[in-house]
Amino acid sequence: MKNRTLTHVLLALSLLMPYSSMQADAQAMIADLIITNARVRTMDKNRPDAEAVAIYGNRIVAVGSEAEIKRFAGARTRTIDAKGRLVLPGFNDSHVHFLSGGSQLSSVDLRDANTPQEFAERIRRFAANLPRGRWITGGDWDHERWTNAPLPTKELIDAFTPDTPVFVSRLDGHMALANSVALKLAGVTRETKDPPGGLIVRDARGEPTGILKDAAMSFVYRVIPDSSFEEKLAAARAATNHAARFGVTSVQDMSAGNDVGVYQTLLEQGNLKTRIYAVAPLPAWERLARTGVRRKFGSDMLRIGGLKGFADGSLGSTTAFFFEPYNDAPDTRGLGSDEIDGMFDRAQKADRAGLQIMIHAIGDRANDQILTIYERLNKENPQADHRFRIEHAQHLRPQDIKRFGQAQVIASMQPFHAIDDGRWAEKRIGHERARTTYAFRSLLDSGAMLAFGSDWTVAPIDPIQGIYAAVTRRTLDGKNPQGWIPEQKITVEEAVRAYTVGAAYAEFMENDKGAIAPGKLADLVILSDDIFQIDPTAIERARVLVTIMDGRIVYEAQAK
Repeated sequence: MKNRTLTHVLLALSLLMPYSSMQADAQAMIADLIITNARVRTMDKNRPDAEAVAIYGNRIVAVGSEAEIKRFAGARTRTIDAKGRLVLPGFNDSHVHFLSGGSQLSSVDLRDANTPQEFAERIRRFAANLPRGRWITGGDWDHERWTNAPLPTKELIDAFTPDTPVFVSRLDGHMALANSVALKLAGVTRETKDPPGGLIVRDARGEPTGILKDAAMSFVYRVIPDSSFEEKLAAARAATNHAARFGVTSVQDMSAGNDVGVYQTLLEQGNLKTRIYAVAPLPAWERLARTGVRRKFGSDMLRIGGLKGFADGSLGSTTAFFFEPYNDAPDTRGLGSDEIDGMFDRAQKADRAGLQIMIHAIGDRANDQILTIYERLNKENPQADHRFRIEHAQHLRPQDIKRFGQAQVIASMQPFHAIDDGRWAEKRIGHERARTTYAFRSLLDSGAMLAFGSDWTVAPIDPIQGIYAAVTRRTLDGKNPQGWIPEQKITVEEAVRAYTVGAAYAEFMENDKGAIAPGKLADLVILSDDIFQIDPTAIERARVLVTIMDGRIVYEAQAK
């Protein structure tokens, strides 16, 4: 009981349980779960590497050598032999849309439809199995896969859906296609005016084509029936199971809204396999502030206190807001959000109320606007630990990159977008602007904190694919084998750290997760391959074998 390892264990246990319970188990020194024969990359600078880990309850109690950790094994201890494989902290996805992701798992899948005809045929097949009048939503289509990238129109699908309302989104969520039934229900006609921050795409005769961008999408959203609580619960269950499969033990849900109770129910049922930071809309900040809740309020499993706003749209929808016009759409610089006029006032009041601010900004002008707001708020209250975030931070002017580190603004980024959008981004903004797009290397070098995520369902939730993207920048079309804008590549260590340490810091949880260290939550993954050792181009083929969340195994891959 006098060696240093046991002292660390006692200190950790004293924080985790009532004294009587701690005393009894500390004397026996029996762990609930130990992982042995592993290559542990802890992300803990005090001990970067180890061979084994001991877990008691839902916390890590020791990290060390085989000999050190085997002392904690007893008759009731479960032992996992990692067989020399890599063990990492559980991944923390800093930007997801969790319920919509769960819903999409059972919706029509249009993401890899490679032609307009295939797009229409998938909707036809899906509609054939739906009850009359049931809406088709989701979709996640990508017209950039199609020759010359034409936008879909309602005429593509009207004949297949005469009685079925359809509103399927582009994968970025910033524009969607409505069929004629949906447009009629929404009251959208040639006389309908574009709303602030939105656009109704029209044909040469002025008739709506069915494509609605950003704020114009609200015309249809208002008439889509709300999902029932049971439907949302099923979506949440599907989402948490899906996340566990890919080693994602924590998510920061950017569109939780009023659905925190869904997650609470799943937690009470014992079926929640993912820690959730449930983020609310910034325009609704007063509702949260009136309760007295501040940032990071709640339990280790479910917390609130974050607010998300919008400064613009997306590059793929030509609604990201830029200083200069789009190369392929010179009549527009994008759309600033309809929230932007009151953004500073809302952010100032929410920050004063102790809530965390996270704002979506993709175009360089949108990023400049939000950085300016954060810089003003820092000057007003320089002592506060704000942890302001810009979600996406995709397209930056060179002079704005250093502002992230200077203002301590977290760049919450989704690296898979770089290898997806990189197929066509330069036709939108040209090569020169693209040199500081998805600028992982430049941001890190300027002192910024990176927090990585997926933006699921915009991109796959699998962090391995995100790490591969950040390290190689090899676009999905195979046309950039050395990497698109290769000077913005980062190392495997840096990418993993952004998915663990950086993501934990971005939600005020760095003292509890993000690393494998005594006292931290027992969230770990075992991978099939050591992504630090293999050729970077092979990283995308690695997979999660075991996911441990809260000290319990929530996913095990089936043996092949």
